[in-house]
Amino acid sequence: MVLEESDYPLIFSVSSYSIGVRAKDVKDLIPLVILMVILFLLLLFWENELDEEVMAATLDQLHVDYPQSDVPVRYCSHMIIQRLIKEANNTCKKEHVFVHERPRNINSVCNSLRKVACQNHSTILCFQSETKFKMTVCKLIEGTRYPACSYHISPTEGFIVVTCDDMGPVNIQRYDE
Repeated sequence: MVLEESDYPLIFSVSSYSIGVRAKDVKDLIPLVILMVILFLLLLFWENELDEEVMAATLDQLHVDYPQSDVPVRYCSHMIIQRLIKEANNTCKKEHVFVHERPRNINSVCNSLRKVACQNHSTILCFQSETKFKMTVCKLIEGTRYPACSYHISPTEGFIVVTCDDMGPVNIQRYDE
């Protein structure tokens, strides 16, 4: 039996010089890797912030404007855009109410003895304020896609009807003049 050269196992030595990657090259990549990790964390944080904004829209943020903002022209359009008030499908809200009353007075509505049925024949009870509050009613007159919405402004006084939980008012169901 004759052994040929191809029958012998290949034996060669490996050193850091023959692989082609020097230790200095790896050290140069560390700042880039750190930068990529920081960018990833920032994007993750930003995404969570956006989710929290959507979830944290409280009655105060959506409906309370006390003291009333000093917006000389187009009050409703300004406030609705500033507070990102829109329907879930990114369309204009047909009607929105801003209440110009102290938050503690609005919170006290949940202690009202005036319990009324909520909208849509719900089994949940709502509470109606015992006094009239100053408010601005914004009714859509033009536009369908947010933020291209125009509103008619109606300053008025009326009773508010709210749903409540253990923490206080959750949502304004309607208003009655």
